[in-house]
Amino acid sequence: MAPIFFVFFFLLFIPFSGGRAQPNQPGRISPGASLSPTTRPSSWPSPVGRFAFGFYQLQGTAGYAVGIWLVGKHNKTVVWTAIRDGPPITPNATLNFTEDGMLLSGTELITTATGSVSYATMLDNGNFVLSDKGSKTVWQSFDHPTDTIVEGQTLFAGGQLFSSLDMSDQYSTRSRFHLKMLDDGNLVLYPTNTTESSNDVYWESEPGRYGSKFYLHLNNTGDLDIINGTSLETFVRLDDSRASSVPNDSIIYRSTLDSDGIFRLYSHTYDQSGDFDVSTLWEALTDPCEVKTFCGFNSYCTFYDNKAYCLCLPGTDFLDPSDRSLGCGRNFSEGVCSGGKENETLYHIQTMDNMKWDDGPYVKEPMSTKEECSRSCLEDCYCGAALFSRGYCRKQNLPLRYVRRSPGEETTAIFKDGTVSLKSRNKTDSQKMPPGVIVRKTTIVEILLVTFGFTALSCVALAISGLFVFKSRVLRYRRMLENGNLGANEEVTLRLFSYNELKKATNGFKEEIGKGSFGAVYKGSLFKGRRLVAVKRLEKLIEEGEREFQAEMRAIGRTHHRNLVRLLGYCAEGSKRLLVYEYMRNGSLADLLFRVERRPDWGERVRIAQDVARGILYLHEECEAPIIHCDIKPQNILMDDFWTAKICDFGLAKFLMPDQTRTFTGIRGTRGYLAPEWYKNTPISVKADVYSYGMVLLEILCCRRNIELNVSDDDEISLSIWIYKCFVGRELDKIVRGEEVDKTTLENMVKVGLWCIQDEPALRPSMKSVLLMLEGISEVSIPPCPAPTSM
Repeated sequence: MAPIFFVFFFLLFIPFSGGRAQPNQPGRISPGASLSPTTRPSSWPSPVGRFAFGFYQLQGTAGYAVGIWLVGKHNKTVVWTAIRDGPPITPNATLNFTEDGMLLSGTELITTATGSVSYATMLDNGNFVLSDKGSKTVWQSFDHPTDTIVEGQTLFAGGQLFSSLDMSDQYSTRSRFHLKMLDDGNLVLYPTNTTESSNDVYWESEPGRYGSKFYLHLNNTGDLDIINGTSLETFVRLDDSRASSVPNDSIIYRSTLDSDGIFRLYSHTYDQSGDFDVSTLWEALTDPCEVKTFCGFNSYCTFYDNKAYCLCLPGTDFLDPSDRSLGCGRNFSEGVCSGGKENETLYHIQTMDNMKWDDGPYVKEPMSTKEECSRSCLEDCYCGAALFSRGYCRKQNLPLRYVRRSPGEETTAIFKDGTVSLKSRNKTDSQKMPPGVIVRKTTIVEILLVTFGFTALSCVALAISGLFVFKSRVLRYRRMLENGNLGANEEVTLRLFSYNELKKATNGFKEEIGKGSFGAVYKGSLFKGRRLVAVKRLEKLIEEGEREFQAEMRAIGRTHHRNLVRLLGYCAEGSKRLLVYEYMRNGSLADLLFRVERRPDWGERVRIAQDVARGILYLHEECEAPIIHCDIKPQNILMDDFWTAKICDFGLAKFLMPDQTRTFTGIRGTRGYLAPEWYKNTPISVKADVYSYGMVLLEILCCRRNIELNVSDDDEISLSIWIYKCFVGRELDKIVRGEEVDKTTLENMVKVGLWCIQDEPALRPSMKSVLLMLEGISEVSIPPCPAPTSM
């Protein structure tokens, strides 16, 4: 009876949210009051000045955020932030307090569900409260925690804390970890953007308590309690001697999920000067390597000088050395698998001891030695790595997650590394081989012997067949001409056609199949009808037509990629300018999305989105000099016989010098797909194409145009506005009209599209990052709301 009475008595003093009446408080704020980041007042303090609500400057930037912080004479600790995933607030913003809540430069920042607001109060316990005329709480910051709870605050069942990106600043646009209070009383830490399965948990307080609807409470003595209506359990209790040595009113406690993914309890002890010292009293984990996703895909966590550090696994390099949390990608070319067997000459094995990871293998085979396991992985097409331990070989495919070095593990990790490096990846000093890697010398000797033997055999074969090749070369070339197939020569050389030849091929330009930026496109056939082509005839003014002709010749003539329409030849007779392309039998992406009764299935749309991204990536990063297409839209994306998406119409393309990243130019492109910088007379970069791709990606997801007037709801007129509202409201099913889709892939693609159409070019990802996110290699953070000019 005594314990139950104690729990009941304790619960009476917990500051629950909701409709609890507040006593009269000094320092009330009335409607009409306002704050500004750069002029006084910029904040509203609590009565004794320990906490403040208002604008604080983000470290290292000129931007601001709205939040609550613990006030010190020379420092401060942010404990709550509004619109945490939004863009930084500009210095000229204004925060106005009205009867409806808080308005930030006219936009709702804090709103109440019911009732009008009579006054606001910044309380001394760190809670910012909005109250009605009857002093009833209609909104409070304690109900909406970010990454911190302070003493007296409660995290209810289902409540979560999300870590910040930077330890020095609680403002964040990409949270990597979150803490959740489960209904059964278990407090759990997960990486963000996971399924929250048991395999994703990297710390938990204690599962399986009796009862339900538990909550976490930090009391004023620094104890962390997990309680419900019938029980109370203190799972973090401070030393009583410590608490008695300092006056309790001089200490403020907080619990924070830090940016490294570890949940910690802190104390802030004030001195007579009004400043405070911060001490760490407890932490859920002492080993950062136990935090899942501390290191990204294909990287592992280890220690140097007692500091956790991420390194790439053998055969991989960091995707972005400046942000190692993004993980690593393969740095070698993969061979072709034939008959279930790998070409072993293209690979060698590297091993590391004392490694572990949590992903389950696709096969577990009994084997007696690690050499046997290495050989098995080397021969297996699907094996990218294996773990040998206690007589078993556990094979894995890449990418690997949650990899770490654990000295207590008696394991040998086996990695398949390639002998042919990717030219696009250059190893840096940060990519030196990790300590403990063992390279098999016998494998290198075998590769050298096989290479030497193959070279000698090839020389003999070439000497014997040289005469026959020479005699048959002319005959083969004639046959290729007759069949309309010039082989490799066609890939690198443009053919010069006569005007009459193309007029005959198109039957007098009879069948028009489309319109380009400066002329019509006609269907034609060459080589006695064996090969269909598309002939584009430039028809505008000579100056404009010549400019387009030269642009397309320079752009497509030097590019060769499976996702770009191939230019076969051209005609330049007098003022006549014609371009000859490969014929795309299945029309444009616009036809596929907007003009057919059957919309493409989900798998086709995902593949098309990736195809277009690969084509743009080639133009931006893999050409001799960057090319800005300037007119990415569904009408300029054509589908070949195999429904592969290919980008066309380079008449508006802008070319950059090899060392140039942006340029000034007049407006080019199509309304609805133009990036905001086109209208601002600012330099244009490849990020203009990223914006256009973002609009196309949203259209691919929904199979509708970015502006539709014939809709039942005004919110659906603008596609980007509608999709963002569906995303925020967790109603993404609406945009695919109940179609069976992979919800994780849908959400990731929506987030990628919203990132691409951000108003500021710097916020848009590169096309390389876009493709990695679409392929599921990189995580996609929560995007901010696109600016109105973007929508």
